[in-house]
Amino acid sequence: MAFLKTIPGADLKRAFRLQPDISVPMLEYHEALLRGPSPFTIGERELIAAYTSALNNCDFCYEEHGAVAEAFGIAEGLLGALVENIDTADISDKMRPVLRFVGKLTNTPARMVQADADAVFAAGWDDIALYHAVSVCALFAHDNRMVQGLGIPTQDAASLSTTVDRLHDGGYASTARYVRGEVDETGAAVADQNS
Repeated sequence: MAFLKTIPGADLKRAFRLQPDISVPMLEYHEALLRGPSPFTIGERELIAAYTSALNNCDFCYEEHGAVAEAFGIAEGLLGALVENIDTADISDKMRPVLRFVGKLTNTPARMVQADADAVFAAGWDDIALYHAVSVCALFAHDNRMVQGLGIPTQDAASLSTTVDRLHDGGYASTARYVRGEVDETGAAVADQNS
């Protein structure tokens, strides 16, 4: 059960509705960062999000974004293998230093040094890629604390499947539409109350 007194059964979407003026811009940022142009594929960005969430012990985000990453072509089981041992996980040599960087940034942020960034650059990434990796990591550090601080429970299998489909097909803009009251829980348009 969520910790919220007014909506104790809240899922994350319903919790966002408590403060639409704050939540909608945050969801628009999610949409821009995770679905907009990037050196990383959508699946890779979702993998970074899920990996960050795993390191932060946020089961809700780990499960959700891991499943979304798989829906965008990341191999099934890769996330679990990365969490188990990044050195033996079947990940590309280009992506491994990015995830190492994200892991260190998550676990020991004050210890980041130029050599950490240089390893990412040596794998063929540029400043924009580093910026995107850091931004996804930072965003999910925030998201993980929101979920954990509000007591949002993990989703059952049916709810998770629905969420994955929604994020795959409609991105984070679909959640923003719900928070603004434009669509209902199912994604159906809400009739204008003023007409």
